[in-house]
Amino acid sequence: MPLLFTRCFFMTKEMYEKLTLPRHIGIIMDGNGRWAKQRGLERSEGHKAGANTFRRICDYGAELGIECMTFYAFSTENWKRPVKEVEAIMNLFRDYLNEAHDREDENESKGLRIRYVGEREGLPQDIISLINTLEEGSADKKTTVNIAVNYGGRNEILHSVRKIAAQVEAGELKAEDIELKNIEDNLFTAGLPDPDLIIRPSGEYRLSNFLIWQAAYSEFWFSDILWPDFTEDDLDNAIIEYCKRNRRFGGV
Repeated sequence: MPLLFTRCFFMTKEMYEKLTLPRHIGIIMDGNGRWAKQRGLERSEGHKAGANTFRRICDYGAELGIECMTFYAFSTENWKRPVKEVEAIMNLFRDYLNEAHDREDENESKGLRIRYVGEREGLPQDIISLINTLEEGSADKKTTVNIAVNYGGRNEILHSVRKIAAQVEAGELKAEDIELKNIEDNLFTAGLPDPDLIIRPSGEYRLSNFLIWQAAYSEFWFSDILWPDFTEDDLDNAIIEYCKRNRRFGGV
């Protein structure tokens, strides 16, 4: 029985077997700057702490057997932040990609597949090269980890629509034949299930342009916890709350 449920004294094996765990969990990693400010630290220190939390929660999700996890790390709007902070975030992303490459065997044993979600244009060229190398070597694993950097939900939909428009212009597709699946097949998350559960810590109650197409029927879990303080217990609580909900998808 997964560790999640061994910590829940009321959960029997029979109860666990009846549960339907989320296949895909989206997490908005929010509150790093406030966490640092509360401690009199530079905002970059908050992002470092948040990166460590990301690693822990990523590993724990794989341990639980979650099929897919998408972490919102840096939005298309975040480029407006101070240059020093943006550079610090990009350096952390760069460090993680290098580390993931060095830990390829370890990730293999954990069944982790790393994917990038977002616009490549605008990222430093060395980061794009690291992304390409990492994605090539991490296919067909138990748990897909999407890292959303330079990502925006509206831009993602625009990206999909432009690809469909190009098909129409080339005579490969008729406008009247366009279906929802055409849009979904051209999103950055093509081939992955929509998020069943979206988690946002830090006391904010909005999506902030995260997976806005895919989140049409997602369940939400909000918390005042700042992301660097987010623990495995908090993920447990979110999943247990999700399992209590009745998902009708517009039915009765």
